[in-house]
Amino acid sequence: MSKEQIKQIIDNYIVEDGMVETGVRGVKLFRMTSSVRCAPAVYEPSIIAIVSGAKEAILDGYRYMYDSSQYLCCSMSMPVEAGTPTASPDNPLIGVYVSLDTKVMTELSIEMHSRATGILRQSQSTSLPLGLALSHWDDAFTEALLRLLFLIDNPVDTSILGENRLRELYYALLKGESGASAQRAFGVGNEIAQSIEYLSTRLDEVITIEDMAKHVGMSRAVLHRKFKQATSMSPIQFVKSMRLNTAAMKIATGMNVNTAAMQVGYASSSQFSREFKRLYGSSPKQWTSEHRHLDNPAYS
Repeated sequence: MSKEQIKQIIDNYIVEDGMVETGVRGVKLFRMTSSVRCAPAVYEPSIIAIVSGAKEAILDGYRYMYDSSQYLCCSMSMPVEAGTPTASPDNPLIGVYVSLDTKVMTELSIEMHSRATGILRQSQSTSLPLGLALSHWDDAFTEALLRLLFLIDNPVDTSILGENRLRELYYALLKGESGASAQRAFGVGNEIAQSIEYLSTRLDEVITIEDMAKHVGMSRAVLHRKFKQATSMSPIQFVKSMRLNTAAMKIATGMNVNTAAMQVGYASSSQFSREFKRLYGSSPKQWTSEHRHLDNPAYS
């Protein structure tokens, strides 16, 4: 019943396609009634909880389809392809996007690790969880999200209670099926997430694997092994995907191709075009005419 209440709140709050702010920092509602094929995107650390319809995300060839039965947790920045293959007026995509605040998530992860080791037992697995994880809606997560959305019609309630309700939702996430992935990204042993953050803020610079390894105090070999476990890609593949996906998103919102290429670290526009075509199957200019999507929830 609580999930149906969440859907009703969203239906009352947003009636047209798009994504809208709720007044709680980092929490947005979205609605989409048209099918959009997968296109390059960069998922930032976030929760995407769907109450109607379905979304698709592709990471290094692995396809994630998720709907109202599972929410998606992205615990570190990820270059993906995303779309809404089944959205229609009769089957709209409706849901909630929640940005994960690094400071709060880190505080919670470390506090949980020190105070309640038993809760975190699943994170002790020898295999590093992927940066994208799907979780079934448990009662704690559902109730926490509902309590958060109850605030949005009252600015005073939102201002006073919003941060605490958001913290409650983060806690439910950390205790749920995605907890291992989130704990690895924000808590003890989060070197791969740190290296991705280091890269993501320096896409316009020449960053080597040695730079990333040095930043987190690892050898190149150890970084390579753990990076592939966490993201399914090698560091080199990941760097290239992040740069090309970020450039594609900039181009799709109207930025000049050469400008977008330079902003993600390509000194040669011809090299950028070659690598772009190799990854996406068409030149940047050809691709642009087919993928214009300003503030489209399909790519969130």
